[in-house]
Amino acid sequence: MQIGCSLNKIIQNLDPVKQISKNRVHFQDLIEVMTANSIYKILVLGQNDFLVSGGWFDRKGLSPFRTKINGCTWGGSIIKHDVIAGCGMCIEFGNRVTTTFIKRISWYRNTSQN
Repeated sequence: MQIGCSLNKIIQNLDPVKQISKNRVHFQDLIEVMTANSIYKILVLGQNDFLVSGGWFDRKGLSPFRTKINGCTWGGSIIKHDVIAGCGMCIEFGNRVTTTFIKRISWYRNTSQN
């Protein structure tokens, strides 16, 4: 990094989150996922317990929807159960709804943890 770079320039060069494991999130962390077709907001309520808005849930009038996340797939039947979201993968929710491929993930950690 060069001395004198602006904060905006540094932020632009940061790599986005590539994958979020279930064991790394905490109560009230917020995860925003942009897929090929939709944007989802996932609020962590507890261990494998989430409140999801956006995408399919909005289109069906179900947002916010409380559900589990089964894991992520690459579009087939193999699933990574320990992952909430991973770039290039698809999220499978507890109701068996599967997203299109994930393009970007933003993770906002709850900083008010005791």
